[in-house]
Order: sequence, then structure tokens, then C-alpha cells
Amino acid sequence: MRFKICTIGELLVEFLAKEQNQRFDQAGEFIGPFVSGAPAIFADQVAKLGFPVVFFSCVGKDIFGKMCIHRLNSDGVIIDGITPHNKANTGSAFVTYKASSERDFIFNIPNSACGLLSFNHINENLLRDCTHLHVMGSSLYSFRVIDAIRKALDIIKSKGGTISFDPNLRKEMFDIPEMEQSFDYIMEYTDIFLPSESEVSYFANDNNENEQQTMFALLKKGVKHIVVKGGSKGANYYGLNEQGYLQTLHVDGYKVNSVDPTGAGDCFGATFVSLLLAGYSVEQALQYANASGALAVSKKGPMEGTSTLAELKHFLFHTSIE
Repeated sequence: MRFKICTIGELLVEFLAKEQNQRFDQAGEFIGPFVSGAPAIFADQVAKLGFPVVFFSCVGKDIFGKMCIHRLNSDGVIIDGITPHNKANTGSAFVTYKASSERDFIFNIPNSACGLLSFNHINENLLRDCTHLHVMGSSLYSFRVIDAIRKALDIIKSKGGTISFDPNLRKEMFDIPEMEQSFDYIMEYTDIFLPSESEVSYFANDNNENEQQTMFALLKKGVKHIVVKGGSKGANYYGLNEQGYLQTLHVDGYKVNSVDPTGAGDCFGATFVSLLLAGYSVEQALQYANASGALAVSKKGPMEGTSTLAELKHFLFHTSIE
């Protein structure tokens, strides 16, 4: 099956605290810059798997912007949708680690170049042969970007294309009112939904719902495939059969030495969506996605753990499920 994926949003450089529990308000060492941004990591992973993907964003006309464009281009991402901006510098993020999977961020996104991404930056010619749009919740940080995503969504849906949505919630972004307001709109058009285990309660109708009840309610509203990401524990799949009954599947994950969790969920999502669109079974796509997430956490840097299909096959052949 021929398909082409599009994604839109933040493209930035990231600096990582060298020591665990390092505070932002005290002098300390940071390593970087690393190319980052959830949709950028997603696009990079799709391209590394060998599938066509176009990415829309903005960077500054600075060395960080050139670095971001060069990295994505060298990994195979179609970069024609990335616009160097005259009025702002490339976005940035600083990250400090409390524990292996707990992080605090300081983002410079809304006032950076990618924060100025707007409706007019979405070139319709680049979307002409796109059949799938992936939306990251972290990219819904301004009305400008939301309008840009709506433009792409309308074009792709009008051609019978599909939409995937990863809420990618960040507590640092909950004070951005546009983000929460846009979630309901995106969910109306979502075909593939990819929340993490900790995000399920956000979409529940009430506090008494369990995961299965929440997912069943979303499926009845029109979502076709739901995958709840559980990291090394694996992933839970939810769908409806032809009779409208709930189908569930759990695929175990892989225990690896976690060096840096940033980007793992993005790699997981990119792998699952790409392989599902490519005709893999749900179970196969989940196996590869779990491997993709495992390899992502084993490297320092948000985009340093993206993998080729050959690397994932090698990992699966040589690694036992925990």
C-alpha cells in the first residue's frame, strides 16, 4: 500500500542536564544541542524506516536552525515544509531528570520560530499526495499552529486520508488555553489514537472509569485504533470488530537500560502508524513499535535512538520479551 505521512509542529534544539536531580535555578552542566521536538522525532523515525514523510515547521536563520534542517534531511525527511523565519530564533528546551522517566522542561516554543508557524506556511502542493496526518498534542501551542494543523487535516480528510493523534501531554503546557480547547476538535477526526498509560484518565468521562471503559467510549465515537503505551511493560490495543464488540490485545515490551526516555513515545508512535499503514498486522506493528521505543531510550538525546527497519528486526531477533 502506498502512503505518505505528514506531520506539523515544533522543531527545536534540546539541552540535557548532565546530572540527575539537577536544578534549573542552580549552576550546572548541560549537554547538547540535540535536535528535538516531538513531531520532528516522529518524522525522523518514519523516514528512518524508509517511508515518505513531509514535516512542516519553522526555524530561525541561525546555526541551530541549519543544524535541525541538516539532521532531518540526512535521515530522509522531506524538509521542503520547513521555513527559515526572519523574525525569531530557533526554539529550544532545557531538560532535567528527577528519575529515569520523570523530567522537567523549560521550553522556548511559543516565542520562537516554530511558535510562529501559521496557516500560510502549509504548502498545499506538498500535501497533494499525503494520505495521513499525525498530530502531536504538544504542537497545539498557539492558535496559529492549530490553524495550520486544521488546514492540513481538512485537505487530507477531504481526500479520504487518515489521522493519528498522540496527546503527548506536558504539564509545562497546561497553561496554554488553546491546547486544551483543540483536543476535542482533533479527537473528532482521529483514526489512530496513541495515549500513554498516564494520559488515559485525561480522556475519561469520570474518575470511576477504568482504561477499557474509557477506550471503548472513544471507539464508539469513531476512533478506529487505540494503543495505550506502557513503556517497557508493552502496549494495550483496543478496537471494535465488525459486530461492534471490543477487541483487545496486549503485546509485551522489552526491558533495556534506559539512558534517556525523551522521544521514546514518538518513535513508538511513528513505528506503529507507519507499519499499520504499510499493511502489517496490529500485533506485528506493536512488536516493532515496542522495539522502537526500547532502542530510543537506550541512547542519550531525543532523536539519537531512531532506528531503521533492519535495526528493529535485529533487535527483535536477539532480544527476549521480559
